[in-house]
Amino acid sequence: MPWNEQNYPPSMKNLKKVVRKKAIEIANALKEKNYDDKRAISIAMEQAEKWYQHRSDLKDDTPFKKNLRRHS
Repeated sequence: MPWNEQNYPPSMKNLKKVVRKKAIEIANALKEKNYDDKRAISIAMEQAEKWYQHRSDLKDDTPFKKNLRRHS
């Protein structure tokens, strides 16, 4: 069963929505090529993070959600 924006691997939960969407797209494509889940997820997350960091229209260079809670 392919992943989607409501049903995706737990390891993708801390990615920004746009990065997670790309990672899901890549992971599903890899699964169609018979990659196992763990390998597809790993490759997809790495490639999606690289894709995000190379987008010229974005100023924020981290693919992860920002922690808005203040630590004391």
